[in-house]
Amino acid sequence: MVLNMPKDKRNALRFGIGEWYGKSFADMDDATRLAYANFKADKGARLKKTERERLAALEIKGSSGILTAKEAARLAELRVKKANEVAGNKLCPFKGLNKDAICTKEGGVCSLRLYEKTDNGAVPIEGERGSLRALCPYRFHEQQKIFHWAGRVLLGDKNPGLVGEVGFLESSESVDGVEGDDVGRIDMVLVKSGLPDGYPMQWAALEIQAVYFSGSEMGKEFKEIRRQNGTLTFPKEVRRPDYRSSGPKRLMPQLQIKVPTLRRWGKKMAVVVDRSFFNSMGRMEAVGDLSNSDIAWFLVDFEKTSKGDAFKLVAAEVVFTTLERAIEGLTGGSPVPLSEFEQRIAEKLN
Repeated sequence: MVLNMPKDKRNALRFGIGEWYGKSFADMDDATRLAYANFKADKGARLKKTERERLAALEIKGSSGILTAKEAARLAELRVKKANEVAGNKLCPFKGLNKDAICTKEGGVCSLRLYEKTDNGAVPIEGERGSLRALCPYRFHEQQKIFHWAGRVLLGDKNPGLVGEVGFLESSESVDGVEGDDVGRIDMVLVKSGLPDGYPMQWAALEIQAVYFSGSEMGKEFKEIRRQNGTLTFPKEVRRPDYRSSGPKRLMPQLQIKVPTLRRWGKKMAVVVDRSFFNSMGRMEAVGDLSNSDIAWFLVDFEKTSKGDAFKLVAAEVVFTTLERAIEGLTGGSPVPLSEFEQRIAEKLN
């Protein structure tokens, strides 16, 4: 997109922070940008996974008033630790419906956005080119909209049960591994609810793919924000969404490993990406109906909220494809003729 522009125009366009801890970077006031740039998350105050799970279990059990003295003491201890965690970290507004869920992404940048350089600093690009590019998978969890949407399309159930990180592949015993260890997981499994006892389980797999970025790390951007006292300025460093690493190198192997087995089982794979990610891929021939597909691509957009200080996730489009057509799209290129390839070999030999 940007690379096809004249060089002077490219130099006036750079990707910068789109959302920061859930808020629109361009619409923050200077004081908020400066405060975020100065913020240091207290990682030491964060609960361990086992502590978080124990706290949830005790809260549920305690709501019925049947805790033992030891359990009550542990609950009180974990509540204090949770309060310290919240005090030392920023909350994530997108992690489903979890209460007081904290952001664990280094730096707290949720998405990228394209900016244009101006005499007074920078302005965000509007329209399709200015759309957000989600960097964090949790950005797609907003109000669990995608799970309701995928459940309705794939299972006819807008409120499916959700099960996260289910072991899918098990290792064989070897010198370096134990037989039965999980070596691959499915991000999320949607399970149709309300089925009669003994009725075969109905479910679908779901994978979320955000984009990685290439270029300078965000710490340099935070330093520049501090130097500019929070003023909205043109991004200091060059960085861009790295769709090659995110698609062919990360997502494609996941689909190649998981979808063939799901297909044999008669199950579907949902893949959630933003529209910019999908448009970055090569052309994929779609099929007209879910029944003829292996993969359902759920494309989302991000639109400004009525307050104008944040973006909301919007369900945009569903595209059904086979695995084979998806691989073609993720590869995103056409092979050169044999003669041209051999000419390139000859040039390198000389």
